[in-house]
Amino acid sequence: MTATDPTHPTDADLTGTAERPWEIAVQTLRASGAALGQLVGGLGTAAMALGVLMPAALAAVTAPVGVGLVLAPAVVRALHALADRERDRLARWGPEIVAPDPPPAALRAALADHTTRRELRWALRHGSLGLLLGLLGVWLPLAAFRDTLFPLVWPLMPPDTSSTSFGFGVAHTWTEALSVSLVGVGWIAVILGLTPGMARLQGRPGRTLLVAGPDTDLSLRVAELTATRAAALDAHATELRRIERSLHDGTQNRIVTVTVLLGVARRMAARDPERADEVLERAQSAAEQALAELRAVSRSILPPVLSERGLAGALSGLAAECAVPCRTDVEAPERCAASVEATAYFVVAEALTNIAKHSGASGAAVTVRARGGRLHLRIEDDGRGGADEEGGSGLTGIRRRVAAYDGTLRVTSPAGGPTVLDVDLPCGT
Repeated sequence: MTATDPTHPTDADLTGTAERPWEIAVQTLRASGAALGQLVGGLGTAAMALGVLMPAALAAVTAPVGVGLVLAPAVVRALHALADRERDRLARWGPEIVAPDPPPAALRAALADHTTRRELRWALRHGSLGLLLGLLGVWLPLAAFRDTLFPLVWPLMPPDTSSTSFGFGVAHTWTEALSVSLVGVGWIAVILGLTPGMARLQGRPGRTLLVAGPDTDLSLRVAELTATRAAALDAHATELRRIERSLHDGTQNRIVTVTVLLGVARRMAARDPERADEVLERAQSAAEQALAELRAVSRSILPPVLSERGLAGALSGLAAECAVPCRTDVEAPERCAASVEATAYFVVAEALTNIAKHSGASGAAVTVRARGGRLHLRIEDDGRGGADEEGGSGLTGIRRRVAAYDGTLRVTSPAGGPTVLDVDLPCGT
């Protein structure tokens, strides 16, 4: 046996060393892509914040003559609605933002309310710095694309056309055209290195100014969590009853049948061996059915396919078994908690069962994204629509499963279709 030199890297060490830069590169690309998505999403709310600030300034200037008093209620309502939208946006990319108590309905009290003042400060910061960062989030990829590929289109451009994203007309030779592509590489480096920090900077005013303060009454949130806990316990009890029924009505009866048949075969073995063999064959068949039912029950508790193939593989298996043609698109680079993945699996399984039974659809799609510590699921079909949560369609069970993890379910199902289920779950740890 040859001793291993601890100072000499093994093949496994070299493989791990070779794979690590690739993993870092993939993570960097994903983080930059997510950051660009946040910046572009923040651009929308920043533009709306600027749109709210303009009538707010007009109302403040014209308040002495009475015109501002007419504009002020609409401005305050628009400000609160925009702040709620920003909270929802930030929650999709990170931890949930607990909203403060609703402001008073009376105009004077609403204008003097602490929440209104904080939301106004947020609108000022987000409508200025957040707007600039959002514009950069749109401009940087375009500039990188334009400058990097400039040598490919340079021969087709007019002679005096500006070449770089700065507007400088420097490309008169192939050397200068290639130098422009180096500028594009620089933009790519800026995107990879700075956009995550830019996204955090853009979202910081919302996370500091739109969150409930320490003096805020959180009784509504406590009531919501209490209701969620009750729904989780109810869903757990329902699941236990289902498992008990499956074991009692199915597997237990099969095992009793096996026991009875074995007793009959033992008594018949001496006087009628041929009949005893027939009875033993029936007992073996009943035992195999009991084993199959027991396996089905165990899979319904926690499908082993999740640990074997991950969420993407498990959902692909569900789509392949669905009676309606179904495609899946799963991007979950990091594994979520096992219980969360199991919840996502059962939600998709129940939704696909509903689609096959009730929708009359010719196709379905399942989209899964894991971003910012949240798992987003979207199940849609092109069926007749009109899904009724109160009509025993299984949506109530799905909502209870999702609520047990403090997630959200949104159902859109107009008459004539399509039906869309949007599920948002925390990834857990």
